[in-house]
Amino acid sequence: MSVQQGGPKPGGGPGGFNKPGGTGGGFNRPGGGGGFNKPGGGFNKGGFRGRFVPRKEAEHRINQFIRVPQVRLVGENVEVGVYNTPDALRMAQDQQLDLVEISPTADPPVCKIIDYNKFLYDKKKKEKEMKAKSKTAEVKEIRFTPNTDDHDFDFKAKHAENFLKDGNKVKAYVQFKGRAIQFQERGQLLLLKFAERLAETGTLESMPKMEGRRMLAMFAPKSQKKKA
Repeated sequence: MSVQQGGPKPGGGPGGFNKPGGTGGGFNRPGGGGGFNKPGGGFNKGGFRGRFVPRKEAEHRINQFIRVPQVRLVGENVEVGVYNTPDALRMAQDQQLDLVEISPTADPPVCKIIDYNKFLYDKKKKEKEMKAKSKTAEVKEIRFTPNTDDHDFDFKAKHAENFLKDGNKVKAYVQFKGRAIQFQERGQLLLLKFAERLAETGTLESMPKMEGRRMLAMFAPKSQKKKA
């Protein structure tokens, strides 16, 4: 007895599991295309979004993320006062700007109506400029002996002046070796003379003092005022 081949199979599908309502392999996925079914699609469509849509958690609470009932508005483009949050949001929307919470711990929280993207850009730019201007100060050492001659003194004073002009501090010290320790007064006079020489570029932070077999004096740079 022969077996009939090529006949239709129950369910209409070509081989494998019976897949109601669909064709081809794989699991039956109701509701259309792949991935998760996202009702409404996109990010908060239809609601107030302002000009700034954060891709990650923002530094400040803004727009619809401000969930307190009332806020205090400040700034040049509003009448300062306490507003219901929906009203403040509407005011920001009317100006095509963002409602930004700048002081969340206040009661009620303080907000401004600003362009948040511009605010972040200006903030980042200012931080970058401050970082460029703030150079880490170093402490440069200048060493003397009680018998330092005038030529060596002038040479080291010029180096100290350059260090101070670059924004560094200068630690000047007189090293006493052996019996030279008895000439502490000479070392003190030398450091005071050094302070007088550096008066235009540096400030003596404290009077010369002994630390072990050294007499130290620390100099800080003077702020350089730009000439008009």
